[in-house]
Amino acid sequence: MSEHSANPSSTVAATGRPLAVKAVIPAAGLATRFLPATKAVPKELLPVVDRPVLQYIVEEATQAGIGDVLLITGRGKTSMVDHFDRRPDLETRLEEKGDAERLAAVRRPSELAEIYTVRQPEQLGLGHAVGYAESHVGDQPFAVLLGDEFVKPSEPLLPAMLELQARTGGVVLAFFEVDPAETKRYGIASVEPAESELTDIGEVVKVTGMVEKPQPEDAPSNLAVLGRYVLPGKIFDAIRRTKPGSGGEIQLTDAMELLRTEGTPVHAIVYRGTRYDTGMPLGYLQTVVQIAAERDDLGTEFRSWLADFVNADTAGGSGT
Repeated sequence: MSEHSANPSSTVAATGRPLAVKAVIPAAGLATRFLPATKAVPKELLPVVDRPVLQYIVEEATQAGIGDVLLITGRGKTSMVDHFDRRPDLETRLEEKGDAERLAAVRRPSELAEIYTVRQPEQLGLGHAVGYAESHVGDQPFAVLLGDEFVKPSEPLLPAMLELQARTGGVVLAFFEVDPAETKRYGIASVEPAESELTDIGEVVKVTGMVEKPQPEDAPSNLAVLGRYVLPGKIFDAIRRTKPGSGGEIQLTDAMELLRTEGTPVHAIVYRGTRYDTGMPLGYLQTVVQIAAERDDLGTEFRSWLADFVNADTAGGSGT
């Protein structure tokens, strides 16, 4: 049994439109940046202290009231589904030992949400991956959470995005500010002020265009796309009509831009909270250190060791 009910009739915005109650997590990539570790272990299951990245992302969805999660998987990634299954043998052993804390931690993934999967046979772009969710989602709005980013639970992002999408009926994105010199690493948006009736939701902007990885001198802003989207069901038709773009892949950005040019409103929330990016080794290591340093059970001792290590390294020692 999941923690949250996926009942669209009980989750509606003030407009009467339903809030999205399903989430899609594209997780079929090869994760070449982490080879050889990801030859046998999906990047999404790399641990951040004692929980895999993917669990943090599913927890983010369930915290927002989403109880139905579809994983878009690929070859060699069945262990992602196993993580959210029960382990009666392990649970029995922990029960016999009286280890209630670890027993609860082992059971928790299976209690978060209803987990479904679909296989993407070829990795032909994010738009291509999202298209495989159509038979599961239908014509209802849904959230897309990329499998290598998550936000701090005490600084949630998704609830405001769900509310904004239900009010507008369109596409909702999330942005974060980057250094202008870094725009060539991200999708960058051009924006204008949002309608006044939407500003109670948060720092909302209206999107007037999106550019993929522009050079700093060509960037329309320093607002980069964060890996969270809430999309209307008509995105699937737009994906079918989207031709391969950057890298010969079907880009979700191009499909969203097609909807925007056809009159679908596109808005975004500028996120000022803490974002963890585990998509590259440096960001992954930074995430592990940040979260470990904040843990009640580890933080004090870990921060003390980390300070000693850094000071010893600065002084030319080994830090060990």
